[in-house]
Amino acid sequence: MKDFSSNLIQHKAGLIEAMKRLGEVPGNLTLFVVDPRGRLLGTLTDGDIRRGLIGGLSLDDTVDKFMFTRFQHINKGFSLTEFKQAREKGICLLPMLNKQGCIEKIYDLKKHRSLLPLEAVIMAGGRGERLRPLTDHTPKPLLPLGDKPIIEHNIDRLISFGIETIHISLGYLGQQLVDYLGDGSGKGIQIRYIRENQPLGTAGALSLAEKFKSEYFLLMNSDLFTDADFEDLYLTTLQQKACLGVASVPYTTKVPYGIFNTRGKRITGLAEKPLYTHYANAGIYIMHQKVLQYIPQGSPFNMTDLIDRLLAEKQNLIHNPLVGYWIDIGQPQDYTNAREIVKHLNRD
Repeated sequence: MKDFSSNLIQHKAGLIEAMKRLGEVPGNLTLFVVDPRGRLLGTLTDGDIRRGLIGGLSLDDTVDKFMFTRFQHINKGFSLTEFKQAREKGICLLPMLNKQGCIEKIYDLKKHRSLLPLEAVIMAGGRGERLRPLTDHTPKPLLPLGDKPIIEHNIDRLISFGIETIHISLGYLGQQLVDYLGDGSGKGIQIRYIRENQPLGTAGALSLAEKFKSEYFLLMNSDLFTDADFEDLYLTTLQQKACLGVASVPYTTKVPYGIFNTRGKRITGLAEKPLYTHYANAGIYIMHQKVLQYIPQGSPFNMTDLIDRLLAEKQNLIHNPLVGYWIDIGQPQDYTNAREIVKHLNRD
């Protein structure tokens, strides 16, 4: 949890102290005014101070005279809708309060795109055979992409959607990932590891994971570079009451000829150089916990196997097209393309 003590100020503190503190807090944004028991009473910004002085208050008055008391907050156990409403109002710092009215956490909405009630699993056990010799001594998820490795881009994106518990499956050179990422405390999250004694495919490691606390969880491949909207995939999966939501990538094929529509030998129509759009699996999934029952314990099992099994059981599966960039870093050219994209992102 990020330390927010520098944003707190006692309600009887002097205005001069508050002005100094506002100049010191990151981004010069907001102070949270609390009583001696730590209960949140109001918020204080430069604008509140200006309005107070214009209204007749003086530099000798205490901050409780200037504070804004109709502040936006969420309570512990909040809904995703409440968070979205705060974000849409342009709130920068959003406090979460416990039953006593004390701040438990402050969310920076410039960094948090959402607060999804999910745990995540990153599959990182593969050999990266097609990227040899780059992967001879380095696991593919740790290959550098700009100023950090591939997997850290994905972890940081998950964090930006409010995901705080991430399980990572380990296989080839897995200890290097543990050494680099640790327990996640450096990023304010919890990282747990799933160790594969043999390759278990793209879904088999789920049978070894600790029990998830969230009803749904997010699963993704470690070698993706994407700005996928995890919130959109999650909400679509819930709205469609699906047990599995799959992020998909539109793939368009142009046929350079006139194509007949036929019925037997009869021509019923002609499409000149038609375009056909198909949807490819993007390697990002929202799953309900009940799908875990279809995964064999400790045996090789791929997501294609799981999808086939769910379809055979007449379960509800949906796909949700991605908007933005998406690269599956499986071959040298994919890695080159991803490095070019990240250069432009860093420049921005």
